[in-house]
Amino acid sequence: MKVIALVDCDSFFVSCEQKVNPELKGKPVCVLSNKDGCVISRSKEAKKMGVRMGQPYFLAKNEFPDAIYVSCHHDLYGEISAEVMAVLREFSPNVQVYSVDEAFVELTGLKRLYKKNYLELALFIREQIKEKVDIPVSIGVSSTKTLAKLASDKAKKSDTGVYLISNKKILQELQNTKIEEIWGIGKNLTVLFKKSGILSAADLVQKDDVWLDKKVGIRALEMKHELLGEMVSPVVNEEKLPKSVQKTSAFGIFTSDLDFIKNQLNYHIHSACRKLRKIDCKAKTIGVMLRTKDFKIFYEKITLSVPTSFELEISDTAFNLLEKIYSSSILYRSTGIILDNLVANSEEQLFLFADNTSDIKKEKLSKCFDNIEAKFGKNVIQIGFIKDN
Repeated sequence: MKVIALVDCDSFFVSCEQKVNPELKGKPVCVLSNKDGCVISRSKEAKKMGVRMGQPYFLAKNEFPDAIYVSCHHDLYGEISAEVMAVLREFSPNVQVYSVDEAFVELTGLKRLYKKNYLELALFIREQIKEKVDIPVSIGVSSTKTLAKLASDKAKKSDTGVYLISNKKILQELQNTKIEEIWGIGKNLTVLFKKSGILSAADLVQKDDVWLDKKVGIRALEMKHELLGEMVSPVVNEEKLPKSVQKTSAFGIFTSDLDFIKNQLNYHIHSACRKLRKIDCKAKTIGVMLRTKDFKIFYEKITLSVPTSFELEISDTAFNLLEKIYSSSILYRSTGIILDNLVANSEEQLFLFADNTSDIKKEKLSKCFDNIEAKFGKNVIQIGFIKDN
């Protein structure tokens, strides 16, 4: 029998803010979306107070003035997520990162190695994450991903933060699970199932395969068999490259100052290149975006013959693109860099006539940038440019 755990970080964005600022622990904390639009994460105290997920900030601060509202820091959350995933990989070679705050972990056979049953092992993993990363997690354990997800939802309501659904308990759990509580079933599918008399997970697994395939399709069949404890989707520890790396933000003022815009663009280029090196890849396509005061967007891109992750190289190309879409008569509110067509360094093609000496120097300088910022903080290095006379 396969054993899978779903590790889910509790109120992750809030937990990250509490990690770097312990004074926030035990308080009603809300993390806001970009530009402080709405609430995207709440502490237990904020939930008890009544703050709603997705509630606009201007409404929340009036209705709940005693709550603490914090702007989001996605770079920070990404770094802490990587720390959590690193702890999980200390336990198992098979870790599938599902999102920034969730991961499936293959536990099959590990109880012999750690001399603990699977419930005890999950408790130990939870303790280690809290001790090493200072992030609370809930862990659901079962024989399939769908059941592990169901168990993790129940773990959040458990005093121990861990919940195990054994094969013996599956049917009992399904009887107590509403159809809308099953992972992957949205509003439309819930309506369809309820019209057909399927009100619980137990009702779903009793339906004939032919009926499910005809009414919903292959996904419903997979769901049924996963709920019965039959693994359809194994844990896959391959990390896929993102489709692109994008960095952009509003200026805070409206401006047509080209030097100001270049400085802002350089800031985004540096952040994007740091991200490329962190995920060990390079970009072949460089795109530059300008958004006007009236929200019109101008965009220009170019594909390179050789991919790169070096900011000084990318900025030269980006400034040429910027010149094509910039007009001194227009006021702008934001700019951004889009690095696309990503290539993993391990898959990069070697070119016979490439300047390898130059590439080595660029990589060494890039590592210096990253090492300095790892020690003294992000963006302590600012990339400049030569101003035209």
